[in-house]
Amino acid sequence: MRSIRPSFTTRGHQRGRRRTSPVPVTVALVSALALTATACESGDAEAGGDASASASASAADAGNGEIRIPDHIKDKLKEHGIDIDKWKNGAWKDWNKDDWLREAQDFVNPIIEGLWDPDRMRDAEEPDQQVDDSDLSGDQGVTDPEPAPVEAEAVPPKYHDSAATAGKLLFDSPKGSMVCSATVVKDPANPGKSNMVWTAGHCVHAGKNGGWYRNIAFVPSYNDTGMSTEELQNATKEDLAPYGVWWGDWAQTSDQWIEQGGATGGDGASYDFAVIHVTPEKGSDGRSLEETVGAALPVDFDAPAVPEIESMKAIGYPAAPPYDGQKLFQCQDKPGRLSISASEPTMYRVGCTMTGGSSGGGWVANGSDGKPALVSNTSIGPVTAGWLAGPRLGEEAKGVFDAVSGKFAGR
Repeated sequence: MRSIRPSFTTRGHQRGRRRTSPVPVTVALVSALALTATACESGDAEAGGDASASASASAADAGNGEIRIPDHIKDKLKEHGIDIDKWKNGAWKDWNKDDWLREAQDFVNPIIEGLWDPDRMRDAEEPDQQVDDSDLSGDQGVTDPEPAPVEAEAVPPKYHDSAATAGKLLFDSPKGSMVCSATVVKDPANPGKSNMVWTAGHCVHAGKNGGWYRNIAFVPSYNDTGMSTEELQNATKEDLAPYGVWWGDWAQTSDQWIEQGGATGGDGASYDFAVIHVTPEKGSDGRSLEETVGAALPVDFDAPAVPEIESMKAIGYPAAPPYDGQKLFQCQDKPGRLSISASEPTMYRVGCTMTGGSSGGGWVANGSDGKPALVSNTSIGPVTAGWLAGPRLGEEAKGVFDAVSGKFAGR
């Protein structure tokens, strides 16, 4: 991440920083359609609330080399100028600004089976955003002294044994294949059977000057055995994705990020969160993501104030130097407060040396009930990589979460 002066950047492997302001939360829709030589079974044609369309990628028949999608889904895609056959064959690489789907209800995310092969998963880059010091100079909120750097520690493999809810988020942007981090979270509408993932808003949407990223997929326990960079050169897809590749079939972030987020600056960081509902790339054995990985974290939207939190853990796959994005790391520290704007929620901040690629990774602390819960996600940090900041999850975040959960209640 480059900068002319000390700055903060988003910690994903695809730079994205957002803007914050008191704006209502919006629904972001992701239609997942299996683009394989199999038939697809559609979901609801119309989405509830602000969402206007969705399709779920499930099922398949023996396949005869043709892509078959229900007419109402084809019609919805045509409204956005998307030809399924052309999309599968590379049309998704066209990032013409006039055609880049931007609004909440515009998100479509067709599954392209096999797109995320080992090479693309391994070589995806971190997205980072920059915020220079001038963005903090007029703070009127509460900002504690900058924390001392905390050296990120490698999570011992197998990652599934010690951090089963953590994984890597893959997506494509105009700059190429990118990575962030994400966390499996509990779904109150489907107890024990969640298909929900928590990440940062800038890992799904480019903000005010762009639209939705494409080919968004989650890989739980990526590189579970902690293979070295050299060993990964010959790794199979099963080595890198032992619990499968899960594509987003619905996603949602805040209006604050969509309307005001930018590639540089700290705007929107206080609202930099997103929820993704996922479905397996190759169909399902009937088990949910939570059942497949064996764990999910509850999300606490009423976590204790900073002075009451003794320790907070941030976890992710840092991909910018000196890291390479292939291994899972974590930092543990007592959080402080960071205020980017007096009109927006104060953020959590911890000392941590993780870099870009760790964006969206979960922050875990004892929640209001005293049990471990996700209370934030990595959003921004300085180019010097001495600390990370994450949003305090409140009403806006709960609105995003509840909308995604409600959409798939009982399904």
